[in-house]
Amino acid sequence: MLLIVEPYFAQLSVDTLQFLLFLYTQQLNRVSLRTSLIGEEWPSPRARSPSPDHECKTSLQNKNCDDQAHLAFVQTHLSDLLELVLDPEQLSSSGHCAHDSLLSPEALRGLSFLLEGSVSKARAVHPLHELLSWAPLQTQAGYSKLSRAFSLQRLQSWLKDTLTLNPFGYTACLKTGKKLAWAQQVEGTMKRAKIARNTHNAPAGSKMVLMSQVYKQTLAKDSEKLSGANVKLHRCNESFIYLLSPLRSVSIEKCRNTTLVLGPVQTSVHVQSCEKVKVVCVAGRLSVCASSYCTFHMLTPTRPLLLSGNVALTLAPYHTNYPSLEDHMASVGLAVVPNLWDQPVCLGTEGIETPSPAPYGLLPPGEFNVLVVPFEMDGDTSEIPGGLPPPYQAAISHREQKVQAWQRTVKEARLNKEQRKQFQVLVEQKFHEWLLETGHRQQLDSLIPAPTDSKQAAG
Repeated sequence: MLLIVEPYFAQLSVDTLQFLLFLYTQQLNRVSLRTSLIGEEWPSPRARSPSPDHECKTSLQNKNCDDQAHLAFVQTHLSDLLELVLDPEQLSSSGHCAHDSLLSPEALRGLSFLLEGSVSKARAVHPLHELLSWAPLQTQAGYSKLSRAFSLQRLQSWLKDTLTLNPFGYTACLKTGKKLAWAQQVEGTMKRAKIARNTHNAPAGSKMVLMSQVYKQTLAKDSEKLSGANVKLHRCNESFIYLLSPLRSVSIEKCRNTTLVLGPVQTSVHVQSCEKVKVVCVAGRLSVCASSYCTFHMLTPTRPLLLSGNVALTLAPYHTNYPSLEDHMASVGLAVVPNLWDQPVCLGTEGIETPSPAPYGLLPPGEFNVLVVPFEMDGDTSEIPGGLPPPYQAAISHREQKVQAWQRTVKEARLNKEQRKQFQVLVEQKFHEWLLETGHRQQLDSLIPAPTDSKQAAG
């Protein structure tokens, strides 16, 4: 049999031990490999099932947001997890670990996929294999200098005694996280919303911002408190949310009729079970699952990943800027080329690329408009990074020419003062009718400045 592998895929690889652990942990949600292909894998904030924790149950309804379930799963299956990473020669003839089995340093690196920790609560968080390079902990965990390996039995006993709830996870963030103050916010419609952050005390990589049940709001934030955070938006509806800071990752779940304008996202933006959501961002990767009638204005160096269950998605070029955008892009390592926003990969339920029917279309240039971020900020960026593709730039130029022609027509009409007044009233009336018909009235009304002297998107 001849196996033909594309050069790109031939360069890719995964750590075998980590992949084994990844497959094993699918049992947390009792999902199949087929289901994991559409976004319900763990660790990640995506799979579904009720959480026993009251705070998490009332806001996120997601087992992958339940750190207690994570801890219980690892504690219950610890012996199996350790056995999975054993070297084959450490297994008995029956295929199970022996009493005197030893775990190699490579096995610890694999376990670091799931486990990390610190020497004390005040110290930095390290992967398991780095943590056990410290001599006092090596002794407690059963390290032998002679064999340069760990006793499986002693390591398992030490892990059982030291494993604890993730202090930087979803549950802790909801219970003890700080509120996020908004520079732009509509009063009176935030009673059900749950917004929390742990960015004040979490280490890099574990910073988190949770936003759930935001309804009919325009929220804006540009702050160091967001920088490097993993953002989760859940059940937001009829809202306009601007998070104009460099972010680490963004997960958008079960949102409807909402526009999200994001700062550059270092790793990925994952959208699942959303309807009529518009996402505007520069990101390392975009993945979309089980969503319908959503629009994505993207600048991304990788092909968007469209998983199964999507209907009528629209892909479009990135179409906005704000003053600190290019500085934020540089801080997360994203550039303007390559930009593969219009070259998605469409995968079916079997994880195989499906050429038709395509669940997406490209936005027609005639329907394209530039988005203006309506907030004052400091910075030097004044243009869309990388510019627009020629067809879209031509559409914008054509529209600008029509506006200029209209202005000339009005000027050449030589209207008197009363006629100009009547004409202005008529134009404003038509404009307000258009705002109501398109639903843009809410967004404009919510942009009325709050009675403060601060800049709109500051702090």
